[in-house]
Amino acid sequence: MKKTALLLAALTTVAATTTGCAINRATATVDPSVNLGSLKAMHVAKQPKDDNGINVLIAEKLRSRGYSVTTGSEKPSAPDAVVTYIDRWRWDITMYMLELTITIRDPGNEYPLASGKSYHTSLTRMSPSEMVDEVLNNIFKEAGK
Repeated sequence: MKKTALLLAALTTVAATTTGCAINRATATVDPSVNLGSLKAMHVAKQPKDDNGINVLIAEKLRSRGYSVTTGSEKPSAPDAVVTYIDRWRWDITMYMLELTITIRDPGNEYPLASGKSYHTSLTRMSPSEMVDEVLNNIFKEAGK
């Protein structure tokens, strides 16, 4: 009886730990009054602690969509939108991006015009480029509705 109880406890622990690690979520919201297609020039503001070039990945993905994009810590004089991001990283044998949030903002008052988030735990991890792609695809998909 003790062996059966110990076996059940061990199996429950294994099931809880393996199913809890496979989480992935991707969301996006767009202000209904905003037409992202009317934006021509965007600036991706580089986060001071970003050593992974996420700003460059975002800029490249936006350029591939036809936008004129600058990036760096200093904002140019008159972009149509400023893109900000928050990247969260975790360690599981190697470092991986756990979560990425990208927000497209009004350059004058920083109002969020559109925002998207991607969250992948270790078992469903994606490369930073794939996560940038996922977030931007979801934002533009939501904008097209």
